[in-house]
Amino acid sequence: MEKKEIIKTNKLCKTFSNNGNMQHILKNISLDIYEGDFTIIMGPSGAGKSTLLYALSGMDRPTLGKIEFAGSEITKKSIDNLALFRRENCGFVFQQNYLIDSMSALDNILVSGLLINKNKKEVVKKAKEILKKVDINSNLWNKFPTQLSGGEAQRVGIARALINSPKLVFADEPTGALNSKTGKDVLDTLTEFNNEGQSIVMVTHDIKSARRGNRIIYIKDGEIAGICDLGKYIPDDKERHKKISDFLIKMGW
Repeated sequence: MEKKEIIKTNKLCKTFSNNGNMQHILKNISLDIYEGDFTIIMGPSGAGKSTLLYALSGMDRPTLGKIEFAGSEITKKSIDNLALFRRENCGFVFQQNYLIDSMSALDNILVSGLLINKNKKEVVKKAKEILKKVDINSNLWNKFPTQLSGGEAQRVGIARALINSPKLVFADEPTGALNSKTGKDVLDTLTEFNNEGQSIVMVTHDIKSARRGNRIIYIKDGEIAGICDLGKYIPDDKERHKKISDFLIKMGW
C-alpha cells in the first residue's frame, strides 16, 4: 500500500547571522515524512537536526523554502495561526520533560488537553486512559513532577504529547537524560504507540534508539547525506542492527 505524505518540504533553508557572519544551518532540504512512520533524524552535533525538527513542526520558521503539513502550507501562517496549528496537530517530547512543577502529573496533561477540548469530563477520562497506557499507575497521578522518577516524568510527558490526538509527535532526544533501563521503557512506549498508527519524528544520537525507527534520515552540514529504510521494528533483529551500523559508517558517523 502506498504511503501517504504527512509532511513535504521543498528547498528548506535556515540561516542565522552571528556577529555579521551568515551561518547556513539548513541547506535546500527537500524531503517527505510519511503517515504512520517512525522517522529518525540522525547526524553529528551541529548538523542541523533539531533545527530541522523545529522547522517541520512549525516551532521555528525557515528562512527560505516551503513546508506542507497535513495538506496545509504552514510557512505562510501567521504566528497566532501557527501556534493554533501546532496545538491541534503536534505533540512534543523533549530531552527535559518541561512539566509544570506546581501541578500534579494528571493536571499537567489536563492543562494541555483543555486548550483544545473544553469538556473537562472528556479530557479527564482521556488523560487517565493515556496515563494507564504509558504505565503511570493511579497512585502517581496526583504526584508532582519532582516526586516522580526520570522515566515516570518522561512518560507523563509522552502522555501530555498525546492528549490532543496529534497527527505527528516530535521527539528531540527523549532518552538523552535517562539511564539505559529507563530509556528503553520510554522507547517501548513510543514504539507501542507507533505500532498503533501514531506518526513520530525523533532526533537521536543513539543507535539503540535509532533501531526503533523504520526510516533514518541522516543530516550532515545542514544537508541530507543519506536515507536508510529499515522496515518495521522487530526486537533483537541482528540484521537490522548491522544495516544501521553499515549505513552510519557509510555516512561517516
